[in-house]
Amino acid sequence: MTTYPPDRIVIDLGIEGEFLTDNHPGPDPAGTGDSPTTAEPDKRPGLAQRLATGTAGLARRETTALRTGARVLKAERGAWLNASEETPAHLRADLLNRRYTTWTSRRRGEAERLEEKAADLDKQASSLDRQAERLLSDAEGDAERTGKQAADLRKEAAGLRKEAAGWRAQAREAEQRPYTGHREPATADLERHRRRTARRRWASTAALGLAIGWTELHLGGALPALTATGITATAWAKGRFTSWRRELPDVPALTYEPSTGHPTPNGTAHGPQEAPRHASTATPTGPGPARGDSAPFPIRGVTACEDAEEALRRALLAQSCDIEEVTDVVREPWGWSARVIFTSGSPDELAETDTYKGLITALKLRRDGLLVETDPDHGDTCTVRMILTDPFTPELVGTVPYRAPLSLSITDLAEYGVAMDASPLTFTLAGLMLLMVADSGGGKSGVMLAMGEVATACYDTAVLNLDPAGTGIGDLEEALTLSACMDDTKICAALDFLLDWCSARARQRAAYKWGNKWRVSREHPAICVFVDEWPQLSDKAKKRLIRLLLLGRKEAIWFYAGSQYGTKDYLGEAIGQKLSAKILGACRRVDITELMGAGAVAEGYRADLIQAATHTATNDAGQIYATGLPGMPNKPMRYQVREISSAYAERVAAERRDAGLPDLTHTLTEAGLLDDWQELQKLCAQDAGDARQDPVEVPEILQTLRKIFAAESDPEMLSVNQIHTHLAATDPDRWDKWNDHEDRIRLGLVSRALLKELSTADVELESERITDGDSKITIYRLTDVEEAIDALG
Repeated sequence: MTTYPPDRIVIDLGIEGEFLTDNHPGPDPAGTGDSPTTAEPDKRPGLAQRLATGTAGLARRETTALRTGARVLKAERGAWLNASEETPAHLRADLLNRRYTTWTSRRRGEAERLEEKAADLDKQASSLDRQAERLLSDAEGDAERTGKQAADLRKEAAGLRKEAAGWRAQAREAEQRPYTGHREPATADLERHRRRTARRRWASTAALGLAIGWTELHLGGALPALTATGITATAWAKGRFTSWRRELPDVPALTYEPSTGHPTPNGTAHGPQEAPRHASTATPTGPGPARGDSAPFPIRGVTACEDAEEALRRALLAQSCDIEEVTDVVREPWGWSARVIFTSGSPDELAETDTYKGLITALKLRRDGLLVETDPDHGDTCTVRMILTDPFTPELVGTVPYRAPLSLSITDLAEYGVAMDASPLTFTLAGLMLLMVADSGGGKSGVMLAMGEVATACYDTAVLNLDPAGTGIGDLEEALTLSACMDDTKICAALDFLLDWCSARARQRAAYKWGNKWRVSREHPAICVFVDEWPQLSDKAKKRLIRLLLLGRKEAIWFYAGSQYGTKDYLGEAIGQKLSAKILGACRRVDITELMGAGAVAEGYRADLIQAATHTATNDAGQIYATGLPGMPNKPMRYQVREISSAYAERVAAERRDAGLPDLTHTLTEAGLLDDWQELQKLCAQDAGDARQDPVEVPEILQTLRKIFAAESDPEMLSVNQIHTHLAATDPDRWDKWNDHEDRIRLGLVSRALLKELSTADVELESERITDGDSKITIYRLTDVEEAIDALG
C-alpha cells in the first residue's frame, strides 16, 4: 500500500495569530484587570484588508493542495504503469488467471472449429442426398444404373454424417475438458509477468493519449480546455481529499479450482496460496518444472502457452543462443510453434548439429522433431515448430478428392495434400518444369502419380509417361496418351519427337502471333511428360531431356521429373537450380543444397530429417518441401501429399479412357508431325503385351459415332436423325446438304451416306429398324459401335 504524509498546516501569523504584549495584554471585555487609564485608538485592519488577506491565504492553501495532488497523481500513474506496487500475490493471481483465460479461449476455438467441420460435412451430405433425389427423379433409360449411382451417393452421405458425428463428439469432449495446466509460478515468472503487465499498460496509455490528441486536433473547440480542467481538478482532489488517492486492490481470486481444473462458481478459489491484499513478498513455490529460475524443462507435458514459451526460452539460453524474445506461441495439434527473435547471432545457429540435438534433448521432442523456418523479411527472426506427435494424422490429411473425366483444365488449381499448419497444398501444373528428389521409399513415385492423376483429368492435356527402370505412373496407363518404359530406344525416340514438336510449336506460335507462350486449349492441348528415375536414363536420353527442360516451357511441353539424387553426377548437368519448381522428399543434405542453394538447410529446408519408408513401415513417405509451385508460398513448410492407391488410379484411368482422351490429331496435323506421331505410337506399342497398346487405327467415321454416343451420355441407341444432327454440326459441308428435302427423304439419304462411309472404311456395323409410335425409324446401338471398335483390335 502506498502511504502519504499528512497535509502541512500553514498558519499565517499576521492574520490568525494574537500576540500579547504590555501594550496589548489581551482582550478584557469585562473591564477587569489592569489597563491603561487612557484609551488608545483602535489599530485593527479594516474589513477590505482582512478579506484580501483571507483570500490570499485560501489561494495559498489550495495551491499547496494542487501541488501535492499533482505529485500524488504522478506517483500513482508511474506506479500503475510500471506495475511496481503489485505484490507477488497480485502477480500470481493475475498470471494464473490469464493462463486459464488463454486456455479456455483456445478450447472454445477448438470446439468451434470442430463444430464448423461437422456443419460443413452435414451440408455436403445434404447436397449428396439432393443429387441422389434428382438422379432418381430424372432417371431415363438405365434405371438400374441410376439407382446404383443414387445408392452410392446416399452411402457417401451417410459416411459424411457419421464423420460429422465424430467431430461433434470431439467438440463436446473439448468443451468438457478440465484445465490441467496449473503450475505455481517462480520468482522469475512473476518478474517477467510484471514486465509484461507494464508493457501492456504503457501501450494502452499511449494509445489512449494518441486517441485523445487526435480527437482534440481534429475537433478542437473546448476539448483541450476541458481535458486540462479535468486533469487539474483530479490533481486538486487528490491533494485535498485523501480518499481520492489510489489504494492497491485486494488480491483477485482464481477463476478455477487448481485441484480439479474446473471453473469456480463465483471466482472465489485462491488455490494453495490464498493471500490477503498486502501479502508477504515471499517467493511462491509449488510443483512443476519451472521451480528453478533458469534450468530447462521438457515441453512435452506443458499445456499453457506461457509455460511453452518459457520452456523454449530456457532451452535456447542453455544452448548459448542470444535471444531477445520468444513470442506468438501457439498450441498445434502436433505440438507447439513459436516465433523467436535473436539479439545477436542468427537463426541459422539452430541448424547446427550440436545445437539442434541439444534442443531436441532439452525439450524432449520426437526424433528430428524440431523444424525451423527463417523469416525472409526479418533476418533476426524465425518460426520454431516443436513436434511431439505425428503432424499428419489421417483426419488432417483427408482423402483424395474425386475428379471426373475431362473436368479440369491444366491451368486450374488442384489440391494435393496439406501443410503442417493445416493449409491446403494447392497448385497448378501449368508451366512447370519440375524436379523431385527423394530417396527410395521417400514417396517420389507417389507424388508423381498424384500429379499424373490430376493431369489425366484435364480436357486440354495429353500425358506421356517415360521411365527407364520401371513403369512410372503406369497405374494410370488407361488414361495415358503414350508410355515408353524400360526401353532406351523408345525413350530416346519419344524425346527426339518432343524436340521436333517444340520447334514446330515455336513456328506455329509465331504464325498465330500468340506472344511468348503457347495458348492451351482443347484443339491445342498441353503436353505433360512424367519422367521417373532420371539417373537411370542413358547419356543420350539425359542430354535430350535437359535440352527439353530448357526449351519446352513456352511451347506447353512441360516435364515433371523424379530422381533419387539431385547432383550433377547423376543428372548429367547441374540443372536443379535452373528449374522453376523443386520438390524435396527424404534425401541427403547435398541434394538439398544442390537444388535449393547453399543456405537452404539453415533456412529450414530439412528434407534430410524426413524418414523414407521401409518394406514394413510407411514412416514419412509422401512428406515434402517445395518451392516454385504456382499458388504456394516459397517457404520451408513441410507438406504431406495424399496417397493415390494403385486400385484408385486404375479405376479413374478406366473412367477417363471410356470418356475419351484429348485428341492430338488437329494440333499434330498443323505441326506436320501426325505421321511421325503414329510411327512413335507403333514403336512404343511393340512387345507391350497389352491389346490396348496396339497401334490400331480406328476409322474416323467409327470414332465420330462413338463420340456422338458419348456426347449424349451413352444411351442404348441413337436414331439416324439424332446422329445426323451431330454430324451436321461437326462437318456441315459434308453432312448438312440435304436440308431442302423432306425428313423421310433426308433421313434415307443420310442412312445411305453412313453405310457408304462405313463400307469404305471396311467397318461392319449394321443399323436396325424399330417402331417409334406410328412410324418406323433407323437406329444404331451403342453395343454394336463398341463391338465394331473392339473387333479392330
